[in-house]
Amino acid sequence: MAQHIGLFFGSFNPVHIGHLIIANSMVELSDLDKVWFVVSPQNPFKPAKGLLHEFDRYDMVCAAIADNHKLEASDVEFRLPRPSYTIHTLSHLSKKYPDKKFSPILGEDNLGDFHKWREPNAILDQYGLYVYPRPNSLTTELHNHPNVKIVKAPMMDISATFIRQCIRDRKSIRYLVPDAVEEIIQRKGFFL
Repeated sequence: MAQHIGLFFGSFNPVHIGHLIIANSMVELSDLDKVWFVVSPQNPFKPAKGLLHEFDRYDMVCAAIADNHKLEASDVEFRLPRPSYTIHTLSHLSKKYPDKKFSPILGEDNLGDFHKWREPNAILDQYGLYVYPRPNSLTTELHNHPNVKIVKAPMMDISATFIRQCIRDRKSIRYLVPDAVEEIIQRKGFFL
């Protein structure tokens, strides 16, 4: 049976405890065997301004998940055409790893705009979606789609934007990010 990998896409600018809780919940509370953090070089829906270099964000993800064998960091999108589209990454990984099955993981708040993604029906039909709850999310027709799995993960409302503002304001980010990530941020002077 093919190993089933959940792909958790994000800028992870920086990776934080909310990301880790979601990823761990997805792998523990669903039929996924592993979760790969796919560090995005550029999100088509977000401006690149204020984004740390992709290798720095990748290094922080590696540091954050080093002690969990069910979680991995992936830099696959660094070598793909930009901007990165989920369908292209899924197609690339499926060809590169024919022995694995891939499914994207996304927040429930993204279901309403999923139809705006590049080739949403191909993603649904070929890969399915694993969805975690988000605050104030509306129910959509996708909630009842047979290839959409809603996983009852804890509801997280921690944002990287909030963490970056705390850093700029010289406030502690302890408990918001793993200790290893906080150490990298402090040592390299990120987000100041």
